[in-house]
Amino acid sequence: MDSTRVTEHPTSHERRQPSAARPTAPADPRGALLRTPEPPAQGSPGLPAQGRPDDTPDASGAVGTPVPDGQSPIGTPVTADAQGAATGAPAGSGPEHSQPSATEPAGEPDPHRPRPESLGGASGAEPAVQLGGKDRRTGQSPAPGAPMPMRRDGDRLRFVGAATRRIARGIDLDEIVMGLCRATVPTFSDAILVYLRDPLPVGDERPTGPVVLRLRRTDRIPEDRDTEGFLLPALQPEPDVGITAELCTVRPGGALNEVLRGVRPVFADAPAARAALPELIGDDLSVPGGQRAILAPLRGRRRVIGAALFLRRPDRPAFETDDLLVAAQLATHSALGIDKAVLYGREAYIADELQRTMLPETLPRPTGVRLASRYLPAAETARVGGDWYDAIPLPGSRVALVVGDVMGHSMTSAAIMGQLRTTAQTLAGLDLPPQEVLHHLDEQAQRLGTDRMATCLYAVYDPVAHRITIANAGHPPPVLLHLGGRAEVLRVPPGAPIGVGGVDFEAVELDAPAGATLLLYTDGLVESRLRDVWTGIEQLRERIAATAQLTGPDHPPPLEALCDEVLDMLGPGDRDDDIALLAARFDGIAPSDVALWHLDPEDAAPGRARRLARKALSRWDLEELTDSVELLVSEVVTNAVRYASRPVTLRLLRTDVLRCEVGDDVPQLPRLRQARATDEGGRGLYLVNKLARRWGATRLSAGKVVWFELNHS
Repeated sequence: MDSTRVTEHPTSHERRQPSAARPTAPADPRGALLRTPEPPAQGSPGLPAQGRPDDTPDASGAVGTPVPDGQSPIGTPVTADAQGAATGAPAGSGPEHSQPSATEPAGEPDPHRPRPESLGGASGAEPAVQLGGKDRRTGQSPAPGAPMPMRRDGDRLRFVGAATRRIARGIDLDEIVMGLCRATVPTFSDAILVYLRDPLPVGDERPTGPVVLRLRRTDRIPEDRDTEGFLLPALQPEPDVGITAELCTVRPGGALNEVLRGVRPVFADAPAARAALPELIGDDLSVPGGQRAILAPLRGRRRVIGAALFLRRPDRPAFETDDLLVAAQLATHSALGIDKAVLYGREAYIADELQRTMLPETLPRPTGVRLASRYLPAAETARVGGDWYDAIPLPGSRVALVVGDVMGHSMTSAAIMGQLRTTAQTLAGLDLPPQEVLHHLDEQAQRLGTDRMATCLYAVYDPVAHRITIANAGHPPPVLLHLGGRAEVLRVPPGAPIGVGGVDFEAVELDAPAGATLLLYTDGLVESRLRDVWTGIEQLRERIAATAQLTGPDHPPPLEALCDEVLDMLGPGDRDDDIALLAARFDGIAPSDVALWHLDPEDAAPGRARRLARKALSRWDLEELTDSVELLVSEVVTNAVRYASRPVTLRLLRTDVLRCEVGDDVPQLPRLRQARATDEGGRGLYLVNKLARRWGATRLSAGKVVWFELNHS
């Protein structure tokens, strides 16, 4: 039969037999039907378990097709004469030994008749198995439960089609390798070993160093009988049992290197393979002889990425020459799939890294406020998006809370989000009002492109004044949870999205009482195909209020638990967009823990600052810090009054640390430098850097603030 021919003609003696006459067969532990050949009384012979093009392989990888009534068990190719009696000779001289029907001319079968699901023995050759189930070439009966090899080109085509479909269903590396193993065992081989390069090359990169193959996976039919100590019975499902070599270094110019460079599968008894196998599996192991092992290189798009070793038991018929083509097809599809899986994995890694670096790695711990956040991508296949959140410490112990959403879920959206987030951080460092920050973000979005649209909400919380200032650019309004358990949606002017251009933004100042919790979020949390945005906002408000009732009116819920409860409100169909969530618990700073003075820019200002600081520390029972505070306050105030033209502010804040802030109207920031031995000044910031826990300088819209912190018991 021509190897390219797919259609086959049915024999005229096929008839449906009673169900009671159907043979039963034991099942492989993974579900592949392994049937013991028996001599049928009549009917069409059967083939190894193969599936039609629309069949789906089972969990074991064997593709099974139910045996039609009246056909012999799988793996018993026999023929029948025109009367239906099984014989040992071909029933006809046609290419498929088909018999003419009553309506067909002799020797001219109808090419348009449908093909039966399971067909007979090898075309154009005498049958391999006679009555009694013995192989005429070996004179042995197949082992009970062992699948017979494929004898016809049509069988191989159907097997390759089903196996490649199973391999192609895999997305990641493990799924593809497992698909190769399950598709070939036990239908094509009794065991398989898959070796892959370690590490696997990605795309066009050229690995350096020697080629190392790692045993990625093994699979086999469970075997209890003695098979003369060959490698096959000792194989285990996992490669880390030490039975075979897990790592193999391919020597340049060695036998294994030559076989891999040849690309084509070879039998294990070929001279090149005999020299290459010890290098691959180790010198202490052997494989069944007599063409019962095939070594197939796995070649990707540009280079060999591994090798697969197909094995059959010594009591099973050996591979045929046509099986090399089957092994080549399996190796090619698997290698290309692995190549694509590695590329997909690299792209997913890049996307994850991009998204991770675009978002804050950790949230700051500003004075008077506690923070928690969550980010969820839209789906596993769309791991990058334009949602972001941020918390930026500001001068005066304030903190800026930002949440935004760029349209789309692509790498472009993530890149634009990163640029807008960086711009927002830069603008926050200038201590601009929230509405001015949104105005500059709008200008930046227009510079990035005409279709760069985003929504953003920018809020500044002052823990000393217990106030929050909010400006909105087309973003869903925040929800404020009060200490008593009441949740309200804040009335914030909506504004136009960023990128529209020519729009004025408006800020509103609201109370932020101690113990309250502010929730900023993106529209993916409240809007989906199943509900509109305002319905989702109302459900969010109710969910927050219900969560607060669980802890009582005097104890707000923990921030982390509150974020988890908020995300639990999402149903199976509510994930249409990525989600960014930022929760802020307002602790505030009590007025009794704040001391503020205004000092005239004169020579006596440093002495007065030392006296005021000493009194405040005595009132707070922090006398142990008096010497350090007086020294550092004197140095910072001296630098401020030297250049200031307006009164200098001195503020002390007592929280978990002691914070001192000195503000003036000079925009130039001080720089830490190493003073020479002959210099009269330049050592003030050096002392601050040595004695303070932390220190810094921040430029304001009308001057700057220099601050430092000291630990206290």
